[in-house]
Amino acid sequence: MAILLGSIADDYTGASDLANTLTKNGLRTVQMVGIPDPSLALPDVDAVVVSLKIRSVPTAHAVTAATRAERWLRGRGATHVLYKICSTFDSTDAGNIGPVTEALSDAAGGGLVLVTPAFPETGRTVYCGHLFVGGQLLNESPLKDHPLNPMHDANLVRVMARQSHGAVGLVDLASIAAGPGAVKARLEALRVTGVRTAIADAVFERDLETLGEIALETPVSTGASGLGLGLARALVRSGLASAGGATTADAIRPVGGLSAIVAGSCSKATLHQLDVAERSMPVLRLDPERLLAGPDEIAAAISWAGDRISAGPVVVAASAAPETVSRLQSQYGREASGHAIETATSIIAAELVARGVRRLVIAGGETSGAAVDRLAIPAFLIGPEIAPGVPVLRTIGNAQGDMLLALKSGNFGGEDFFTTALAMMH
Repeated sequence: MAILLGSIADDYTGASDLANTLTKNGLRTVQMVGIPDPSLALPDVDAVVVSLKIRSVPTAHAVTAATRAERWLRGRGATHVLYKICSTFDSTDAGNIGPVTEALSDAAGGGLVLVTPAFPETGRTVYCGHLFVGGQLLNESPLKDHPLNPMHDANLVRVMARQSHGAVGLVDLASIAAGPGAVKARLEALRVTGVRTAIADAVFERDLETLGEIALETPVSTGASGLGLGLARALVRSGLASAGGATTADAIRPVGGLSAIVAGSCSKATLHQLDVAERSMPVLRLDPERLLAGPDEIAAAISWAGDRISAGPVVVAASAAPETVSRLQSQYGREASGHAIETATSIIAAELVARGVRRLVIAGGETSGAAVDRLAIPAFLIGPEIAPGVPVLRTIGNAQGDMLLALKSGNFGGEDFFTTALAMMH
């Protein structure tokens, strides 16, 4: 299987977001979980998205995992590899966006790397190197209170420079609006001054199309799903891809079984979605402090769900308000509290599957990664879009048999996302 486009995603919800975008824009796509097992049979596809969990791990681990994935993708024919990051540039001052980008560039022989998290469809735009989220500067948006990677600086050139060894430049909107020739000239001017990575402005989809055309001529790029859109359209225009996309009908064949929702995200969007879901289905809100104290809260949640799930979908949520999260992090430590909640929600998800759940919605990037790993799901077919950035996913090769999942980044989806998702998962 020779592929046209490879991608390495830094978390699982971001991977399904990208796979959804590539599929919508004409590429037959499969999402892998971790470095693929050579024995796993895959359909004939144009693009492969390798899902990793490297957004918030130690930098050395992130670099090692990403470069292993890059070697696998190159070995399958990928001439361009997109390092897929969050559209809100979630990271610390130490990384991992800068270190992984530079490592992938080194592995591919060097060269200047285009970087943009812009995705106008989801309200993420970059102007004068500053990231806006729904019209707000990043550091003034709810992302300033992100439980793992609070973002306090909207200037991406500055953010990237703090976590990179090489110099960081800017490709401004005027250059991009002037077309590919102007972008190439700007990149060359940056390259001769020693710049290794360049943040690119993008406000409209046409900006992403220009950036995708330019990036495709290089071995590596870094960006959110918006850059994936640009790359996919460039491949279709080149005639290398069929422009037929992946057939979604097979991905949503009925699987039967029960339905459930597990939420770990503490985003404002997810908290509101839980409030709306409570109007139509039973919702259990776990006590995060009790989760950290021991296994009793997990056992109680499994028992509660087991008593109700045969009558219809249930929701189990470890989501909490930002002030509660901050208090727990102060008391137990950021890493320890996050790990405990991810572990708890993954155990609950696995136990629900053991009790017959075959349609599962998971909210939160870290929560999704922990649950998919515990269920040992190796790959997904990409189904129809539930909300921008969130497709229906059909499992490939997992021991539990066919399942339908939705992996939702915390900030994605409308207020009725949960009921809409279950309605699409037959």
